[in-house]
Amino acid sequence: MTALDRGWLVANPLPGVEQETNKNARGRVLVAGGSNSVPGGLLLTGEAALRAGAGKILLATVERVALPLGIAMPEAAVFGLPANAEGELAAGAGGPLVKLLDLCDALVLGPGMSKEADVGPILRHVLAAGPADLPIVVDAAVIGAARGFPDAVRSRGGKTVLTPHPGEMALLMDCDEAELRDRPEAMARAAAERFAAVVVLKQAETWIAAPEGPSLRYPGGGPGLATAGSGDVLAGILAGLLARGAAPLLAAAWAVWLHGEAGQRLAARTPVGFLARELPGWVPKLMTEPGQA
Repeated sequence: MTALDRGWLVANPLPGVEQETNKNARGRVLVAGGSNSVPGGLLLTGEAALRAGAGKILLATVERVALPLGIAMPEAAVFGLPANAEGELAAGAGGPLVKLLDLCDALVLGPGMSKEADVGPILRHVLAAGPADLPIVVDAAVIGAARGFPDAVRSRGGKTVLTPHPGEMALLMDCDEAELRDRPEAMARAAAERFAAVVVLKQAETWIAAPEGPSLRYPGGGPGLATAGSGDVLAGILAGLLARGAAPLLAAAWAVWLHGEAGQRLAARTPVGFLARELPGWVPKLMTEPGQA
């Protein structure tokens, strides 16, 4: 086990940003998810990706809320996808979603989605038809669906990041949440090996595991981060770093630290009661801090 601290970050810096660049070269993030009842999760994820340095954001969600979402986030391009009777993404969203993958450098699949979405068919379509070298962050309800496609995830050559909380991890690995509390590092490692993916197990402390090498442990950003939308922000930071060219383990580690440290800065004002939407604003400043004297 290795501690995820400033020393680790200084030794493992993020890719730099060239002065002569443009928004496409800085990385394009596609966020797919949302629903009629939770449309704003994508807004949190998209803003976090831009705050982490991505140059362009695309949001794909149920058709009914796509236009209002685009008005709420004028920096984003928005795309409407088919919905099912529950107002969640339908199985038919997989085809149109795959057509958007050539427009992005990283995909986040899952924010704002619930088990009522047709997550299995959508994930199967993305894994079967999407570029194998495209970094994908599998988040929220889609994590449980990944349990049915271990070989397809493994075939992506380590380009997948799974971001489960304990309930999602229990579904993914068919285990008891008590086992996760007792053996978080071992369970994160087991999932990383099973899926040949980077796994970010989010608890009071966060464990980051890859199929090879030591696991990373981050002690946590405090109880204030246990708030609606916090995970959507983490997924966005992660995807923004992936789109900039960071390798999956590097992006996951930096995203966890940036997210947690933002929580700590806000907790200095009040331990609980701050909002997930307040986290992204801290990310640009925090990215410059580890290497400072």
